[in-house]
Amino acid sequence: MDKTLETALTLFFILCVPTQKVGGQMLGTNGEYKQSPRSSDLKAGRCSYTFIVPQQKISGALCLNTHSPMLNKSEVAALQLGFKQQQEQLEKLQKQLEDEGSLATEVRALRKESNSMNSRIAQLYNQLLREVIQKKEQAVEHQRLESLLLNATTQALQVSSSYRELEKKYGALTSTISSQNQFIAKLEKQCQCRHSSQTFQTMTEPPKSSDTEHHNHSIEASIMTNDVQRDQSAPLHQLQVKTVVDHSLPTSTISPPTELPFVGFPVTKSPGPWRDCQHVLDSGETSSGIYLLRLQSANLLLQAWCEQSQAQGGWTVIQRRQDGSVNFFRTWEQYKQGFGNLNGEYWLGLEHLYWLAQQAKYKLRVVLEDWQGRQVFAEYDSFHLEPENDWYRLRLGRYHGNAGDSLSWHNNKAFTTLDRDKDSYAGNCAHYQKGGWWYHTCAHSNLNGVWYRGGHYRSRFQDGVYWAEFHGGSYSLKRVSMMIKPT
Repeated sequence: MDKTLETALTLFFILCVPTQKVGGQMLGTNGEYKQSPRSSDLKAGRCSYTFIVPQQKISGALCLNTHSPMLNKSEVAALQLGFKQQQEQLEKLQKQLEDEGSLATEVRALRKESNSMNSRIAQLYNQLLREVIQKKEQAVEHQRLESLLLNATTQALQVSSSYRELEKKYGALTSTISSQNQFIAKLEKQCQCRHSSQTFQTMTEPPKSSDTEHHNHSIEASIMTNDVQRDQSAPLHQLQVKTVVDHSLPTSTISPPTELPFVGFPVTKSPGPWRDCQHVLDSGETSSGIYLLRLQSANLLLQAWCEQSQAQGGWTVIQRRQDGSVNFFRTWEQYKQGFGNLNGEYWLGLEHLYWLAQQAKYKLRVVLEDWQGRQVFAEYDSFHLEPENDWYRLRLGRYHGNAGDSLSWHNNKAFTTLDRDKDSYAGNCAHYQKGGWWYHTCAHSNLNGVWYRGGHYRSRFQDGVYWAEFHGGSYSLKRVSMMIKPT
């Protein structure tokens, strides 16, 4: 024990260890807080504590300074400035990130809207493509029908030409037969023998022709069609007796019918179609007959009778009455589309008449003939119709002529039929007048009424084909035609 103590006392070192500063004090190895050593003590090399290290040959004092070095103010300021700059950059980056986030949201919304728009465009494109294909097919079908109609018209013109040649030959044969009949009549006067006379009568009896039989059959068929507008002034049995032809008489004594049973197409330089009959006349076609028209305002094809022999020609006939063969007591749809026979009595059609009058400014001419053969006319310097949604209302201009003005009273009036009552009367004027017309309350003219034979007629109502300023309302005219041409 004593030796060890001795050795420890002889081999001790003074170890100076400055402790960590805590709260202005120094912390010793035994955990006690003491006052920090003064700077003069540190400079003198003195230590706050002394440790005895056995068996160490170290001279002098070992001092361990654990105090952190003091920082320079400029370096602190630079660090603070760098930290501030980094903080500003961080704020800018955060702001930029927020802006980019909102922009990305907008881009996503626009992309979604663009996708929906592209889908809608694709749908519309498909629909448009289907419509284009459908219209193309319709155009092809329309061209095919036009080609068929033009071919049929050409064939009809060829048949008409052949028929006209046959008519010429028939006329030549008729004149030959007439001259032969005259010669036979002279021979009969010279012959005193009864037997010879009977022989000559047998020779002069003409054969029955198929054309005459066909004509009589058509007349009997039209008479047997006992509709509302049949000629009511003559009994049915009288009409049937009149249609029987006495073949025992010579051909020269048989009076030809007033109207031919068939009127052919005129021989034209080209098959058309034309805008109207004035266009036909301007193209060099001066024969009256049926022509093919194309209404440019509606791209419609129709046939109409062109009158080229009256009032300088160029007239498109829109209505004609002459023998009572066609019933004019019709429905609205029939008056709209047209009906009848283009070679005889017919009505062109309200819809066709509307589109025809849209091509230019037209005037109207009404030609009337009584049963004594007197002809008069009434002309109006402008004429057109309103569309169907306004019931084809009549629009007329100023009147001039020698028939008297019986149509201006119907100006600005809607068209009325039995199934469409658009007149100003309490009842239906079409029911009483037996036709379709621009009735008011009710009529000063009724050109689509009942065709009565002989002029004056007896009826419960004034339902004949009359023009009040020409023979009054109780006189049914023999022939009536309405026609228009550009002014």
